[in-house]
Amino acid sequence: MTLAKRRPPQQARARHTQGRLLDVAGALLAEVGIERISTNMIAARAGVSPPALYRYFGDKYAVLEALGRRLMARQNDVLEAWLARHAPGGIAAMADHIGDLLAENAAVTRAEPGAVWILRALHATPRLVHIRLESHRHVTGRLVDACAPHLAQVDPETLWARLRLAVELGFAADEMLYEEQRVSADAVIADVASMLRPALLGLAGRA
Repeated sequence: MTLAKRRPPQQARARHTQGRLLDVAGALLAEVGIERISTNMIAARAGVSPPALYRYFGDKYAVLEALGRRLMARQNDVLEAWLARHAPGGIAAMADHIGDLLAENAAVTRAEPGAVWILRALHATPRLVHIRLESHRHVTGRLVDACAPHLAQVDPETLWARLRLAVELGFAADEMLYEEQRVSADAVIADVASMLRPALLGLAGRA
């Protein structure tokens, strides 16, 4: 079954309205969870009629999909800025600044309304799982694009597989910070960076 979709709004006012509806939905999601949230509840909180909301989203899963895609897009913006800063310096420059990427990604995620519940929805809802997978593959592809020119000796499939594992580890650690209160975010980021740095340098034979 496919999600009920609507054409993305073209006018600035419509885009603003859609963004406001997503902000409201994210905050509401944090209050009531995935099962209880509904389009009627979102419309009431946003002060619009249900038919007005349906101009943007076909059902609550379309809202959750849009929330997931917005969060992934904001995380991707962090990656692109990080690559612009460090990819020109080669493998060593990227390896030395993995902690920055993890910290900046965590900050963007924390700032997203209802982030923990959005992430849970992307894991637990069969109709939404593909969003997370597509995003993680996109991140892996961008890292491969940045690393491959400096790693001509590494088989492309091996490089993709190694970076895909690194991506999964980084996102898993970020998500853990919302579930586990016994660990420090700074300590987790430092530990993951210390794991990934030699792995990346090792691909270049510089561990």
